[in-house]
Amino acid sequence: MADQRTVVTTRDCPARLVPVGTAITIPKNSFITLRQALGGTFTVTVKGNMARVDGTDADALGLTCDLDFDFAPPDGERVREDDVWKALRTIYDPEIPVNIVDLHLVRAVAVEGNTVRIRMTLTAPTCGMGPVLVGDVQYRVGKVPNVREVKVDLEFDPPWDRSDLSDEVKLELGLPL
Repeated sequence: MADQRTVVTTRDCPARLVPVGTAITIPKNSFITLRQALGGTFTVTVKGNMARVDGTDADALGLTCDLDFDFAPPDGERVREDDVWKALRTIYDPEIPVNIVDLHLVRAVAVEGNTVRIRMTLTAPTCGMGPVLVGDVQYRVGKVPNVREVKVDLEFDPPWDRSDLSDEVKLELGLPL
């Protein structure tokens, strides 16, 4: 979503403050600014604070969630790693309009039977949105056909660095190459 716009909440709406992750409720009839709508989540500004609203609450913003979980039919009981990566690409950083794969937050994916283990990091070890992003990973990867369990291991060594970004992502974000 490129254009910001003001919307009015149609009901009380749960959200999380960015970047601390604190749960809040945006009251019904609040005027908020929609800043980003990517990957089935919405980043909004409410009373001068940035917050993230999950796609399951899109109706409270007068919107619909366009999350694409359309996977090919399962091939037996096998988990397809490509489907895991597809699910991961639907998860966006709430402050940066780039998915967690292209941000290089996902370091490795391992499929072990019907269990998927994901090694990932955050842009900062103290990121309050870390538990929210981990929850998104568990939920979304759990939607992949034949996945029965998702394990996420957060690691901070080496720390994430924007030099890990591709030139394409740097250009998209207006960063120097």
